[in-house]
Amino acid sequence: MEIELTRGKLAPDFTLPTAEVGKGNSEITLSSLRGNMVVLFFYPKDMTPGCTTEAIAFSSLKKDFDTLGVKIIGISKDSVARHDKFITKHDLNMILAADEDGEVCEAYGIWVLKKLYGREYMGIERSTFLIDADGKIVQIWRKVRVKNHAEAVLEAAQGTQ
Repeated sequence: MEIELTRGKLAPDFTLPTAEVGKGNSEITLSSLRGNMVVLFFYPKDMTPGCTTEAIAFSSLKKDFDTLGVKIIGISKDSVARHDKFITKHDLNMILAADEDGEVCEAYGIWVLKKLYGREYMGIERSTFLIDADGKIVQIWRKVRVKNHAEAVLEAAQGTQ
């Protein structure tokens, strides 16, 4: 079933297990963050070059997002244990959520058919969703190019204040 999320629609709610520095492992529910803007960035895999660069970029801008009251959540299909290693290895300071069964990826329409060197496979389309304090989608970035992406998301969040 193809899901089409657009600006102004309510972001699909979810509860996922998480890893976060200093807080150990717990879980997060998107609707519990109402009253705050939220950045959800979906990425293919911990410890890979592009995903590492993207996570470090968001992590380096966390104080700027915090100033705006914006919560940052990275989501992949990796396990919480793998997220723990990723956070520790790269000194990340944000929440990483584990969508191991892919239900949240499906709900956001980012589990897609990909092609690489003529081979087709299912995978996560690197995507980011900016969600307002009421839980509605403000902006969507699909097929994200990592360079300067975190800065563009921060700029968009500043523009909604």
